[in-house]
Amino acid sequence: MQELLSTLNEWVGQETWSIQVFLVIFAALLLDFFQRKLLKRLKRHAERTRNVWDDVMLAALGRPVSLAIWIIGITLGAQLLGYHTKEPLFSVAEPVREVGLIVALTWLLIRLINEGEAQILAQNAQREEPIDKTTVDAVGKLLRISVFITGVLVVLQNMGVSISGVLAFGGVGGLAVGLAAKDLLANFFGGLTVYMDRPFSVGDWIRSPDKQIEGTVEHIGWRQTRIRKFDKRPIYVPNATFTTITVENPSRMTHRRIYETIGVRYDDVGKLAEIIRDVEHMLQNHPEIDQSQTLMVNFNQFAPSSLDFFIYTFTRTTNWQKYHQVKQDVLLKIADIIAGHGAEIAFPTTTVHLEAPQFAGLAGEHDGS
Repeated sequence: MQELLSTLNEWVGQETWSIQVFLVIFAALLLDFFQRKLLKRLKRHAERTRNVWDDVMLAALGRPVSLAIWIIGITLGAQLLGYHTKEPLFSVAEPVREVGLIVALTWLLIRLINEGEAQILAQNAQREEPIDKTTVDAVGKLLRISVFITGVLVVLQNMGVSISGVLAFGGVGGLAVGLAAKDLLANFFGGLTVYMDRPFSVGDWIRSPDKQIEGTVEHIGWRQTRIRKFDKRPIYVPNATFTTITVENPSRMTHRRIYETIGVRYDDVGKLAEIIRDVEHMLQNHPEIDQSQTLMVNFNQFAPSSLDFFIYTFTRTTNWQKYHQVKQDVLLKIADIIAGHGAEIAFPTTTVHLEAPQFAGLAGEHDGS
């Protein structure tokens, strides 16, 4: 760097150091201008290619490269000022430049991770086997944390701070931090457990019988998970909660069950066997009923005002809306079968039998007395 300063000094002259500073800043301005134009042209060219990773790289480069150019230009100008004015303040220009370049590189890597994550999620819908969004999010967060921590350690090392001392202090201070922020750490490790065990993912419908939690998972963070209830209100659940409660994940069910009890009148007891047989035959031939699963249609009990039989079967679909359409179709077909046999679906009734009064005999005995 000293050789560069000497060269600039000889080229412009000892008395015109202000022009040297101007030229350095102007060169940084021109370099930043041309790199922006070059990146813009390269982006247009990359958009016409099938490879998406060149788009990711070019999208991440812009601002960090501009930052690096201006850091070099400003610190070089500050060194020129220090070289001529002998001001000790400008001696920090070189370490500032080294730290700034490390920051620019760290920023570039984080932007590269962000752009890559966004690109993977954008292409996810077009894949034959979609990637789990929760996994992509977890990997992205771990990479960003790793890059950030590495950048901080490199900056500290460059500033003359002993990394071994920092790590030793971290080991000693970790206990104090852990005691002071045990809830925060519990939520962090709860989120880590969710990422590793994956009991649910972003987009899943979950519910807990232990808590009043039910809705669609929108975001899984390191401290809390955001769940959108079916009335569209959000719930923010600390991740530590998921380590102590039972979580149901209906989104991962393989089938949906139809389990209904239907009652017919006692007057139709002679028709019940045929009704049950026809209902079973209808279910066995229904295109939306999975025949590989349990299918049962049986007389169940003599109820107070009906003869009850039940149906127990599973639909092929797990979609909630389509399931109710299939269930509706099944129940209406059962109603048609019962009506086709001249029977009726029972409803709660009460029949009172009264014996004929024997007032006449009592009256005759009274008259003859």
